[in-house]
Amino acid sequence: MTKPTTAEAFAEAMYQEKEHYLAEIQSPCSQSDAAELIRQMDLTPPQHAQLAQLLDTALTDMLSTLLYGLDGAATIGSLPQQSWRICDENGQTLAECGELEAAAYARFHGNA
Repeated sequence: MTKPTTAEAFAEAMYQEKEHYLAEIQSPCSQSDAAELIRQMDLTPPQHAQLAQLLDTALTDMLSTLLYGLDGAATIGSLPQQSWRICDENGQTLAECGELEAAAYARFHGNA
């Protein structure tokens, strides 16, 4: 039996997914549609740096808000604000109310 995932580990996994995606779409070897669109923009190095910062900020905002929403601290789209129960395949709850929001804030906006 595997050890249950913690709120901190879940937030870290989401952060690492964001970092991986940003690296992938900025790679000259990437075959993703987003990477191709970026290449077609033919940006100067300063423009590319600005785009990278914009994408990082947008994804940070979106993913942290999604995690806050799952914890009940924000709305997700048009759904009413509510806490969601996230469980692993063994039925173990990921976190108690407030833990995922705190972990997401620490990882995405804190000094983690």
